[in-house]
Amino acid sequence: MLYDTEHAKLFDLVYTRRRKNYAAESEAVAGHIRARKPDARSLLDVGCGTGEHLRTLQDVFPDVAGLDITPAMREQAMRKLPRVPIHAGDMSDFDLGRTFDAVVCLHSAVAFLPLPGVKAAIACMARHVNPGGVLMVEPWYPPERIVDRRVVGDIVRTDRGLTIARVSHGELRGDGHHLATHFLVADADGIRHFADDQVMYTYPREEYLAAFADAGCTAEYFEDGLCGRGLYVAVRH
Repeated sequence: MLYDTEHAKLFDLVYTRRRKNYAAESEAVAGHIRARKPDARSLLDVGCGTGEHLRTLQDVFPDVAGLDITPAMREQAMRKLPRVPIHAGDMSDFDLGRTFDAVVCLHSAVAFLPLPGVKAAIACMARHVNPGGVLMVEPWYPPERIVDRRVVGDIVRTDRGLTIARVSHGELRGDGHHLATHFLVADADGIRHFADDQVMYTYPREEYLAAFADAGCTAEYFEDGLCGRGLYVAVRH
């Protein structure tokens, strides 16, 4: 599993060194929410991972919470956000017993689910949105924008002597973008190797828009989104 303890510890370092700007993305998220619900005060980040988006969003909204299914990722989030509730849960079937002015699902977390799971997740998240509130979902790249059999590689070095080499190969098979990812991690203790195979599901825009409509939401699609993967921004009826 990609997000075990070792991978969770490396997650932030790899993505920030690959120039993922969590703060800028969070500001864009807040802008979408404010444009549709200016008085929004509460926000839930579903699939919050290590909580990097929440670090910025907690300064914008006074009442924030996170939810993630992976223990190692929740541990990282709770360590950096001690005053933010981080719940354990499956995004397609959770009940926090309350609603929020905004619910977001970022970093393509929803793309780990096949289509029935995506529909269930959107419906479940919508149930946690106040009427007139905002539901925002960042999918994986749409099918027409995926480059089949593409190889991506990165090397991350820190001033503490830690070096991470990450190489991935993606292959499109039907609705699934199959990603084989390998890590070499070198530090003072030696060299370690991690490998993971995961599937990021990709669906046409019409499938997502229908899922939002079925969940009682009117959605807009933004092709560039936060980082080129697209973005759905919906308002609950």
